[in-house]
Amino acid sequence: MPTALFVSVAHPTSIVPSKRCTITPKRHLLDLKLGETWRYRDLLLLLVRRDFVSLYKQTVLGPLWFFIQPLLTTLMFTLVFGNIAGISTDGLPKILFYLAGITCWTYFADTLTKISETFTANANIFGKVYFPRAIVPLSIVLSNLFKFGVQLVLFLGFWAYFIFATDAAVRPNMAILWFPVLVLLMATIGLGAGMLISSMTTKYRDLRFLLTFGVQLAMYGTQVIYPTSAIPEKYQAFITLNPVTPIVETFRYGFLGAGSHSPAALGYSAVCAFVILILGLIAFNKVEQTFMDTV
Repeated sequence: MPTALFVSVAHPTSIVPSKRCTITPKRHLLDLKLGETWRYRDLLLLLVRRDFVSLYKQTVLGPLWFFIQPLLTTLMFTLVFGNIAGISTDGLPKILFYLAGITCWTYFADTLTKISETFTANANIFGKVYFPRAIVPLSIVLSNLFKFGVQLVLFLGFWAYFIFATDAAVRPNMAILWFPVLVLLMATIGLGAGMLISSMTTKYRDLRFLLTFGVQLAMYGTQVIYPTSAIPEKYQAFITLNPVTPIVETFRYGFLGAGSHSPAALGYSAVCAFVILILGLIAFNKVEQTFMDTV
């Protein structure tokens, strides 16, 4: 026989209303889960490979675009700013001067722009499977680093030609040893700023258009197409507020021997890079927990 189950129910008037309980994950803003990110390093390498393969998939020239894009941009800058506008290059060969600035700026700008689309571009993947979301911006930093290396080879080819085959005033110096630090600073600023903007674009989509316009304007606020000597003294203080400026200047000074190099300015860039990265990580960490409600 089935067993009868008796439940004693209290009178409705004797029930005490309970408080609403909201269950939330125990995670604070500085919980970056670095150990978990390291465990997913295979996924990181897979995403790096995906970015590289998909970028020029089904193109005729393929990876040759890594060389063609900076070369065409350099030739255009040489024609417009060097020959038509007559902007000084501190006595350096125009092609070498512009290519040095473009090589640095392209890596920073591409990293910033692509990371800023992390949540909006990967919403479908994020909504289906879990993995540390920071893997995506890190993969962009590494895949762009490969592209930067290819373009650096192009720059070094012209650099060696002007040193050994011409009498151009190209004078490398010991500041060239700062090169690894410069790459690290560019990656850090691009990563932090990109994560910060990506966190805001989940609610404010207009930032995507503002960023595209802002990156173009920021290039003119960095010594990519002109040397420091071409800036009026009263405006130089404003230009130096840009943390990317000392990076480009040191790169150009170390390899070409023209321009300026200041360890204090690089220290300023390092402080800015650290602050931007921390702000970006905090914002990214906060938004990734709830962004599916707004994307």
